[in-house]
Amino acid sequence: MKTITTPIIPIVPTYAKVNAPHELHLEAICVFAAIGFFLDTDTYWKDEVVLRPGCQHTISDDGYLLESIPWFEWHYTPDKTRDFDATLQDFTTLFESIIEEQTVGKKVILPLSGGLDSRTQAVALQHLNVPVNSYSYDFQGGYKETQIAKAIAEVCDFDFTAYTIPKGYLWDVLEGLATLNRCESDFTSPRQMAIVDEFETMGEVFSLGHWGDVLFDDMGVRDDLPLKDQVKVLQKKLMKKGGRALANQLWSYWNLAGDFDAYFETRITSLLSAIKIPNNANARIRAFKSMYWAPRWTSVNLAVFASKHPVTLPYYDKRMCEFICTVPEDFLAKRQLQIGYIKQRAPKLAKITWQDQRPFNLYTYPKNKTPYNLPYRTINKLERVFQEVLGKKYIERNWELQFLGDDNQKKLEAYVYNTEFNSWISKSIVDQCYNAFKSGNTVEKSHAMNMFLVFAVHQHLNNRHV
Repeated sequence: MKTITTPIIPIVPTYAKVNAPHELHLEAICVFAAIGFFLDTDTYWKDEVVLRPGCQHTISDDGYLLESIPWFEWHYTPDKTRDFDATLQDFTTLFESIIEEQTVGKKVILPLSGGLDSRTQAVALQHLNVPVNSYSYDFQGGYKETQIAKAIAEVCDFDFTAYTIPKGYLWDVLEGLATLNRCESDFTSPRQMAIVDEFETMGEVFSLGHWGDVLFDDMGVRDDLPLKDQVKVLQKKLMKKGGRALANQLWSYWNLAGDFDAYFETRITSLLSAIKIPNNANARIRAFKSMYWAPRWTSVNLAVFASKHPVTLPYYDKRMCEFICTVPEDFLAKRQLQIGYIKQRAPKLAKITWQDQRPFNLYTYPKNKTPYNLPYRTINKLERVFQEVLGKKYIERNWELQFLGDDNQKKLEAYVYNTEFNSWISKSIVDQCYNAFKSGNTVEKSHAMNMFLVFAVHQHLNNRHV
């Protein structure tokens, strides 16, 4: 026997066997179709599980899970002896010590965005005089996110490269990506795969800002929200646009017992009620997301980065998770700690546009409301209309670059219309979803095609290796 201890938020999943038939776990696949990732310990197979985070697991010599005992449980124990300034100082000390430990003596690769998480890292790395090679990307025909990232890099004196995510790159890297993420995510979300070969010579270690936006914000609910309402909120947060309809369609087609909606609600209720945070809904929902969303969605595509260099994630660190459990919700709400840190350490960075609040920055973003934001909104709308008039679609999401257009659609069709795949998910279901997608090209209608492509590639690779 052996013992495996999983981190609070694992970077890499660990798999084990359980005593069950080796057959597809169709209920789990329906949940995947609804939310875009596997829930809890689910995988494609009934006899395979992913080990839960924050637990000590006993594994038999032949790879079977025997026992799992939690060594960490999320809690909400706010330290009321600290005011906001003291909490900010504690965050500053902790965050910078984690960054220093993770990057000491290394040339760091830093993906920069227009948001707060990577900007917060940039502040720490600059303060610590760490050598940094930064980069960013935007979509061909979309918002120039690289402009904000470049401005951040210039203030910090980081090396910087701007990339453009091109149309149709996916088909050349599809099976490689499927091998890396084990088909446990859609293939258009990890746009870093478009430039994966560029990572080879960029540095020695990645510093990634994943999960900062969840840990350092509220969940948008009342602290005293009852459990049943927390379940409703979580279901809404988890469900992809078009996901519920697709899951119900597959549930019915596979003739599974009961109905999908009841099954899904029961599972969410069970998992959420097991989190022992009865006194704060925001803290409990954050814990749920950190236990079940971060490891099974956010971490899945970290494998793309890890295929080239080691990855470090300051917000995944055990000490950061423990710290969050002691911070009053009032201090976490609205990204206050990250904003306060950036303003205090690097005022010049705080004056650069915050993408989510554009054209405002960390000092002016409270004015992102009528009438102050009307000029920007009007100009932005006119620019989009003008681009559409010229016949150029304004690109906001990667699937638009990978699924739209004759060449892309021929390659998509080759995967979702073949005897192998249609023996599992019928051609009539694919037809219905694909025709709806071609007629609308909306986020809701694209979701089914994202899922069908994942399922088709998984089936193809699985059959090839049998």
